[in-house]
Amino acid sequence: MKVGPRDDWFTAGAVDALLSEPWIVSPQSNRTGLRLTGPRLDRSRNAELLSEGIVSGAIQVPPSGEPIVLLADHPTTGGYPVIAVVVTADLPLAAQARPGQEIRFVQA
Repeated sequence: MKVGPRDDWFTAGAVDALLSEPWIVSPQSNRTGLRLTGPRLDRSRNAELLSEGIVSGAIQVPPSGEPIVLLADHPTTGGYPVIAVVVTADLPLAAQARPGQEIRFVQA
């Protein structure tokens, strides 16, 4: 996983939590996104972000503060800030994660 491109939209504590805390795969996950539950990732900005292009593996964080790893059927644009991106080599592992499974992120 690589931090950014919008990690500056989050508190330093949010980036630390993403990298140090375990995340649990939510039953609401699907081919569009791997929804994760865990500590809330707080934003440092209250502004809205314009939609922008999204790559597979982008980790978007909606207002709930719980990250979503975008997978195979993700949209082409998004409006939530992207705190990090899962490296391409690890995307198949993310896509195979099952509800209830614990995952962790490691900075590349």
